[in-house]
Amino acid sequence: MTKIVSDQLASSLDEKSFSAQQGVFAQLTEPHRRQIRAYCYRMLGSLSGAEDLTQETFLKAWDAFDEFEGRGSFKGWLYQIATRLCLDTLRQGKRRSRILPEAEFPPATAMPEGPPLMDAVWLEPYPDTELDKIADDAPSPEARYETHEAIRLAFVAAIQYLPPRQRAVLLLIDVLGWSPAETTTLVGGSVASINSALQRARSALSARYPHGRPDRRFEVAHGQNILLDRYVRTWEAKDLDGFVALLKEDASYAMPPRKQWYLGRDAIRGFFSVVWRQYGCFRLLPTAANRQPAFVLYTKNDADKSWSIHSLHVLTVDEFAISHLLMFMRPLAPGIARAFGFPEMFN
Repeated sequence: MTKIVSDQLASSLDEKSFSAQQGVFAQLTEPHRRQIRAYCYRMLGSLSGAEDLTQETFLKAWDAFDEFEGRGSFKGWLYQIATRLCLDTLRQGKRRSRILPEAEFPPATAMPEGPPLMDAVWLEPYPDTELDKIADDAPSPEARYETHEAIRLAFVAAIQYLPPRQRAVLLLIDVLGWSPAETTTLVGGSVASINSALQRARSALSARYPHGRPDRRFEVAHGQNILLDRYVRTWEAKDLDGFVALLKEDASYAMPPRKQWYLGRDAIRGFFSVVWRQYGCFRLLPTAANRQPAFVLYTKNDADKSWSIHSLHVLTVDEFAISHLLMFMRPLAPGIARAFGFPEMFN
Protein backbone atom coordinates (compact mmCIF):
# COMPACT_ATOMS: atom_id res chain seq x y z
CA MET A 1 0.00 0.00 0.00
CA THR A 2 2.81 2.40 0.87
CA LYS A 3 4.52 1.67 -2.49
CA ILE A 4 1.28 2.37 -4.41
CA VAL A 5 0.87 5.74 -2.66
CA SER A 6 4.55 6.54 -3.31
CA ASP A 7 4.23 5.70 -7.03
CA GLN A 8 1.09 7.82 -7.34
CA LEU A 9 2.84 10.75 -5.65
CA ALA A 10 5.86 10.42 -7.94
CA SER A 11 3.58 10.30 -10.98
CA SER A 12 1.73 13.38 -9.77
CA LEU A 13 5.01 15.25 -9.26
CA ASP A 14 6.19 14.21 -12.72
CA GLU A 15 3.00 15.53 -14.27
CA LYS A 16 3.38 18.84 -12.43
CA SER A 17 7.02 19.09 -13.50
CA PHE A 18 6.09 18.31 -17.11
CA SER A 19 3.30 20.88 -17.03
CA ALA A 20 5.63 23.48 -15.56
CA GLN A 21 8.22 22.75 -18.25
CA GLN A 22 5.57 23.18 -20.95
CA GLY A 23 4.66 26.53 -19.44
CA VAL A 24 8.26 27.71 -19.48
CA PHE A 25 8.70 26.51 -23.06
CA ALA A 26 5.57 28.35 -24.20
CA GLN A 27 6.71 31.57 -22.49
CA LEU A 28 10.06 31.38 -24.28
CA THR A 29 8.79 30.38 -27.73
CA GLU A 30 5.51 32.20 -28.33
CA PRO A 31 7.06 35.70 -28.66
CA HIS A 32 9.10 34.36 -31.60
CA ARG A 33 6.50 32.25 -33.40
CA ARG A 34 5.37 34.87 -35.90
CA GLN A 35 8.93 36.05 -36.62
CA ILE A 36 9.96 32.47 -37.34
CA ARG A 37 6.95 31.97 -39.60
CA ALA A 38 7.72 35.14 -41.56
CA TYR A 39 11.36 34.05 -41.91
CA CYS A 40 10.32 30.61 -43.19
CA TYR A 41 7.91 32.31 -45.61
CA ARG A 42 10.71 34.40 -47.07
CA MET A 43 12.89 31.32 -47.39
CA LEU A 44 10.19 29.20 -49.09
CA GLY A 45 7.85 31.72 -50.71
CA SER A 46 4.96 29.65 -49.40
CA LEU A 47 2.49 30.53 -46.65
CA SER A 48 1.46 26.91 -46.08
CA GLY A 49 5.09 25.73 -46.21
CA ALA A 50 6.08 28.38 -43.67
CA GLU A 51 3.39 27.18 -41.29
CA ASP A 52 4.52 23.56 -41.64
CA LEU A 53 8.18 24.36 -40.95
CA THR A 54 7.31 26.66 -38.06
CA GLN A 55 5.42 23.81 -36.42
CA GLU A 56 8.35 21.47 -37.08
CA THR A 57 10.78 24.02 -35.64
CA PHE A 58 8.86 24.19 -32.39
CA LEU A 59 8.46 20.42 -32.18
CA LYS A 60 12.21 19.96 -32.57
CA ALA A 61 12.86 22.69 -30.03
CA TRP A 62 10.54 20.97 -27.54
CA ASP A 63 12.20 17.59 -28.10
CA ALA A 64 15.62 19.13 -27.41
CA PHE A 65 14.50 21.60 -24.72
CA ASP A 66 16.29 19.75 -21.93
CA GLU A 67 19.55 20.09 -23.85
CA PHE A 68 19.33 23.86 -24.34
CA GLU A 69 20.11 24.71 -20.70
CA GLY A 70 20.20 28.45 -21.34
CA ARG A 71 23.34 28.34 -23.43
CA GLY A 72 23.36 31.31 -25.79
CA SER A 73 20.30 33.10 -27.12
CA PHE A 74 17.03 31.17 -27.15
CA LYS A 75 15.93 33.22 -30.15
CA GLY A 76 19.15 32.31 -31.94
CA TRP A 77 18.59 28.65 -31.12
CA LEU A 78 15.10 28.76 -32.69
CA TYR A 79 16.46 30.48 -35.81
CA GLN A 80 19.19 27.87 -36.03
CA ILE A 81 16.60 25.07 -36.03
CA ALA A 82 14.35 26.90 -38.51
CA THR A 83 17.24 27.72 -40.84
CA ARG A 84 18.48 24.15 -40.99
CA LEU A 85 14.95 22.85 -41.61
CA CYS A 86 14.48 25.34 -44.45
CA LEU A 87 17.85 24.49 -45.98
CA ASP A 88 17.19 20.76 -45.73
CA THR A 89 13.76 21.19 -47.33
CA LEU A 90 15.11 23.25 -50.22
CA ARG A 91 18.20 21.11 -50.82
CA GLN A 92 16.23 17.89 -50.86
CA GLY A 93 13.86 19.31 -53.43
CA LYS A 94 10.84 18.86 -51.20
CA ARG A 95 9.71 22.34 -52.19
CA ARG A 96 10.64 23.95 -55.49
CA SER A 97 11.42 27.65 -55.66
CA ARG A 98 8.29 29.75 -55.93
CA ILE A 99 7.82 31.88 -59.04
CA LEU A 100 5.68 34.66 -60.52
CA PRO A 101 4.72 34.69 -64.22
CA GLU A 102 6.67 37.80 -65.23
CA ALA A 103 9.96 36.28 -64.08
CA GLU A 104 9.55 33.14 -66.19
CA PHE A 105 7.56 34.03 -69.29
CA PRO A 106 7.47 36.85 -71.88
CA PRO A 107 4.52 39.29 -71.80
CA ALA A 108 1.45 38.02 -73.61
CA THR A 109 -0.02 39.62 -76.71
CA ALA A 110 -3.19 37.51 -76.95
CA MET A 111 -5.89 36.21 -74.62
CA PRO A 112 -5.02 33.10 -72.57
CA GLU A 113 -5.87 29.72 -74.02
CA GLY A 114 -5.96 26.30 -72.43
CA PRO A 115 -5.95 25.35 -68.75
CA PRO A 116 -3.99 27.16 -65.99
CA LEU A 117 -0.38 26.13 -65.46
CA MET A 118 -0.84 24.02 -62.33
CA ASP A 119 2.45 22.13 -62.52
CA ALA A 120 4.31 25.37 -61.67
CA VAL A 121 4.87 26.31 -58.03
CA TRP A 122 3.55 29.82 -57.56
CA LEU A 123 4.67 32.33 -54.98
CA GLU A 124 1.98 32.83 -52.35
CA PRO A 125 0.96 36.11 -50.67
CA TYR A 126 1.34 36.64 -46.92
CA PRO A 127 -1.47 38.20 -44.82
CA ASP A 128 -0.65 41.46 -43.06
CA THR A 129 -2.74 40.33 -40.09
CA GLU A 130 0.12 37.97 -39.23
CA LEU A 131 2.75 40.67 -39.72
CA ASP A 132 0.84 43.16 -37.56
CA LYS A 133 1.09 40.79 -34.60
CA ILE A 134 4.87 40.49 -34.77
CA ALA A 135 6.52 42.18 -31.82
CA ASP A 136 8.62 45.22 -32.69
CA ASP A 137 12.05 43.72 -33.14
CA ALA A 138 13.90 46.25 -35.29
CA PRO A 139 17.03 44.91 -36.97
CA SER A 140 20.44 46.41 -36.35
CA PRO A 141 21.59 49.47 -38.33
CA GLU A 142 23.63 47.10 -40.51
CA ALA A 143 20.50 45.56 -42.01
CA ARG A 144 20.07 46.76 -45.58
CA TYR A 145 16.35 46.19 -45.97
CA GLU A 146 13.56 47.52 -43.80
CA THR A 147 11.16 44.89 -42.53
CA HIS A 148 8.41 46.63 -44.53
CA GLU A 149 10.32 46.24 -47.78
CA ALA A 150 11.70 42.76 -47.15
CA ILE A 151 8.25 41.18 -47.12
CA ARG A 152 7.03 42.77 -50.36
CA LEU A 153 6.17 40.27 -53.08
CA ALA A 154 8.81 41.62 -55.48
CA PHE A 155 11.54 41.08 -52.89
CA VAL A 156 10.36 37.61 -51.84
CA ALA A 157 10.04 36.61 -55.50
CA ALA A 158 13.58 37.83 -56.27
CA ILE A 159 15.30 35.97 -53.45
CA GLN A 160 13.69 32.69 -54.52
CA TYR A 161 16.32 32.58 -57.29
CA LEU A 162 19.21 32.58 -54.82
CA PRO A 163 20.75 29.25 -53.79
CA PRO A 164 19.34 28.16 -50.40
CA ARG A 165 22.45 28.96 -48.33
CA GLN A 166 22.88 32.39 -49.94
CA ARG A 167 19.18 33.07 -49.40
CA ALA A 168 19.49 32.28 -45.70
CA VAL A 169 22.64 34.36 -45.25
CA LEU A 170 21.16 37.39 -46.99
CA LEU A 171 17.94 37.20 -44.96
CA LEU A 172 19.72 36.72 -41.66
CA ILE A 173 22.20 39.56 -42.17
CA ASP A 174 20.63 42.09 -44.54
CA VAL A 175 17.03 41.71 -43.35
CA LEU A 176 17.10 40.48 -39.75
CA GLY A 177 20.36 42.14 -38.74
CA TRP A 178 22.38 39.18 -37.45
CA SER A 179 26.13 39.70 -37.66
CA PRO A 180 28.29 37.41 -39.85
CA ALA A 181 29.72 35.84 -36.69
CA GLU A 182 26.25 35.13 -35.31
CA THR A 183 25.15 33.79 -38.69
CA THR A 184 27.90 31.15 -38.62
CA THR A 185 26.14 29.66 -35.60
CA LEU A 186 22.81 29.59 -37.42
CA VAL A 187 23.98 28.40 -40.83
CA GLY A 188 27.38 26.82 -40.17
CA GLY A 189 30.74 27.56 -41.75
CA SER A 190 33.30 30.29 -41.08
CA VAL A 191 32.90 34.06 -41.02
CA ALA A 192 34.87 34.22 -44.27
CA SER A 193 32.50 31.76 -45.97
CA ILE A 194 29.47 33.68 -44.67
CA ASN A 195 30.83 36.97 -46.00
CA SER A 196 31.58 35.33 -49.35
CA ALA A 197 28.04 33.90 -49.58
CA LEU A 198 26.60 37.29 -48.64
CA GLN A 199 28.50 39.12 -51.38
CA ARG A 200 27.41 36.58 -53.99
CA ALA A 201 23.81 36.83 -52.81
CA ARG A 202 23.84 40.63 -52.95
CA SER A 203 25.30 40.58 -56.44
CA ALA A 204 22.75 38.06 -57.73
CA LEU A 205 19.85 39.86 -56.05
CA SER A 206 20.81 43.22 -57.55
CA ALA A 207 20.29 41.76 -61.02
CA ARG A 208 16.69 40.80 -60.21
CA TYR A 209 15.65 43.47 -57.73
CA PRO A 210 16.92 46.86 -58.90
CA HIS A 211 13.53 48.18 -60.02
CA GLY A 212 11.42 46.27 -57.50
CA ARG A 213 12.69 48.42 -54.65
CA PRO A 214 10.32 51.34 -54.17
CA ASP A 215 11.83 54.83 -54.28
CA ARG A 216 10.08 55.64 -51.04
CA ARG A 217 7.74 53.96 -48.62
CA PHE A 218 4.16 54.41 -49.67
CA GLU A 219 2.31 54.29 -46.39
CA VAL A 220 -1.47 54.36 -46.02
CA ALA A 221 -2.33 58.02 -46.39
CA HIS A 222 -5.06 60.25 -47.76
CA GLY A 223 -3.78 59.99 -51.33
CA GLN A 224 -3.54 56.21 -51.26
CA ASN A 225 -6.98 55.84 -49.73
CA ILE A 226 -8.45 57.90 -52.57
CA LEU A 227 -6.68 55.68 -55.11
CA LEU A 228 -7.92 52.49 -53.45
CA ASP A 229 -11.48 53.81 -53.18
CA ARG A 230 -11.39 54.62 -56.90
CA TYR A 231 -10.03 51.13 -57.62
CA VAL A 232 -13.02 49.53 -55.86
CA ARG A 233 -15.51 51.83 -57.59
CA THR A 234 -14.11 51.20 -61.08
CA TRP A 235 -14.26 47.42 -60.62
CA GLU A 236 -17.75 47.35 -59.11
CA ALA A 237 -19.03 49.72 -61.82
CA LYS A 238 -17.02 47.97 -64.55
CA ASP A 239 -15.62 51.36 -65.47
CA LEU A 240 -12.81 50.30 -67.79
CA ASP A 241 -11.61 53.83 -68.58
CA GLY A 242 -11.54 54.70 -64.89
CA PHE A 243 -9.66 51.51 -64.04
CA VAL A 244 -7.03 52.00 -66.75
CA ALA A 245 -6.55 55.62 -65.64
CA LEU A 246 -5.33 54.33 -62.26
CA LEU A 247 -2.46 52.43 -63.92
CA LYS A 248 1.00 53.70 -64.72
CA GLU A 249 1.80 53.78 -68.42
CA ASP A 250 4.18 50.81 -68.03
CA ALA A 251 2.05 48.92 -65.48
CA SER A 252 1.99 45.14 -65.52
CA TYR A 253 -0.74 42.63 -64.72
CA ALA A 254 -0.24 38.93 -63.86
CA MET A 255 -2.70 36.24 -62.79
CA PRO A 256 -1.28 33.01 -61.34
CA PRO A 257 -1.87 30.13 -62.04
CA ARG A 258 -2.02 31.47 -65.60
CA LYS A 259 1.42 31.99 -67.10
CA GLN A 260 0.24 34.90 -69.24
CA TRP A 261 0.90 38.43 -68.05
CA TYR A 262 0.39 41.80 -69.71
CA LEU A 263 2.63 44.85 -69.93
CA GLY A 264 1.41 48.40 -70.43
CA ARG A 265 -1.95 50.15 -70.23
CA ASP A 266 -3.06 49.21 -73.74
CA ALA A 267 -2.42 45.50 -73.25
CA ILE A 268 -4.16 45.49 -69.87
CA ARG A 269 -7.13 47.42 -71.29
CA GLY A 270 -7.43 44.90 -74.12
CA PHE A 271 -7.49 41.98 -71.69
CA PHE A 272 -10.13 43.40 -69.34
CA SER A 273 -12.32 44.73 -72.16
CA VAL A 274 -12.89 41.07 -73.08
CA VAL A 275 -12.91 39.47 -69.62
CA TRP A 276 -15.26 41.84 -67.84
CA ARG A 277 -18.04 41.04 -70.31
CA GLN A 278 -18.03 37.46 -69.06
CA TYR A 279 -19.06 38.39 -65.51
CA GLY A 280 -22.12 39.81 -63.79
CA CYS A 281 -21.36 41.82 -60.66
CA PHE A 282 -18.13 42.37 -58.74
CA ARG A 283 -17.65 43.05 -55.05
CA LEU A 284 -14.24 43.84 -53.52
CA LEU A 285 -13.43 43.47 -49.83
CA PRO A 286 -10.27 45.19 -48.56
CA THR A 287 -7.35 43.40 -46.95
CA ALA A 288 -3.55 43.70 -47.10
CA ALA A 289 -0.78 41.34 -48.17
CA ASN A 290 2.98 41.62 -47.91
CA ARG A 291 2.61 45.19 -46.63
CA GLN A 292 0.78 46.07 -49.85
CA PRO A 293 -2.88 46.99 -50.40
CA ALA A 294 -4.99 44.03 -51.43
CA PHE A 295 -8.59 43.04 -52.11
CA VAL A 296 -10.59 39.83 -52.21
CA LEU A 297 -12.83 39.85 -55.28
CA TYR A 298 -16.19 38.07 -55.36
CA THR A 299 -18.50 37.64 -58.37
CA LYS A 300 -22.21 37.00 -58.80
CA ASN A 301 -24.41 36.61 -61.86
CA ASP A 302 -28.14 37.36 -61.95
CA ALA A 303 -29.02 33.70 -61.36
CA ASP A 304 -26.65 33.31 -58.39
CA LYS A 305 -27.87 33.51 -54.81
CA SER A 306 -24.39 33.88 -53.31
CA TRP A 307 -21.21 35.77 -53.99
CA SER A 308 -18.36 33.41 -54.98
CA ILE A 309 -14.63 33.93 -54.58
CA HIS A 310 -12.90 34.95 -57.79
CA SER A 311 -9.40 36.17 -56.88
CA LEU A 312 -7.11 37.94 -54.44
CA HIS A 313 -5.66 41.21 -55.79
CA VAL A 314 -2.31 42.52 -54.56
CA LEU A 315 -1.45 46.04 -55.72
CA THR A 316 1.94 47.70 -56.01
CA VAL A 317 1.44 51.47 -55.79
CA ASP A 318 4.11 53.88 -56.97
CA GLU A 319 3.70 57.66 -56.99
CA PHE A 320 -0.08 57.46 -56.55
CA ALA A 321 -0.61 55.08 -59.46
CA ILE A 322 -0.70 51.29 -59.76
CA SER A 323 2.53 49.94 -61.19
CA HIS A 324 1.73 46.24 -60.80
CA LEU A 325 -1.46 44.26 -60.30
CA LEU A 326 -1.16 40.63 -59.24
CA MET A 327 -4.35 38.57 -59.14
CA PHE A 328 -4.28 35.08 -57.61
CA MET A 329 -7.04 33.28 -59.49
CA ARG A 330 -8.93 30.02 -59.12
CA PRO A 331 -8.07 27.30 -58.24
CA LEU A 332 -5.53 29.09 -56.01
CA ALA A 333 -7.96 31.75 -54.78
CA PRO A 334 -10.16 29.77 -52.33
CA GLY A 335 -7.24 28.47 -50.26
CA ILE A 336 -5.53 31.86 -50.20
CA ALA A 337 -8.76 33.59 -49.21
CA ARG A 338 -9.22 31.19 -46.29
CA ALA A 339 -5.66 31.91 -45.13
CA PHE A 340 -6.60 35.60 -45.16
CA GLY A 341 -9.76 34.93 -43.14
CA PHE A 342 -12.29 35.25 -45.98
CA PRO A 343 -15.01 32.73 -46.94
CA GLU A 344 -15.25 31.05 -50.32
CA MET A 345 -18.90 32.16 -50.61
CA PHE A 346 -21.32 34.48 -48.81
CA ASN A 347 -24.89 35.71 -49.30
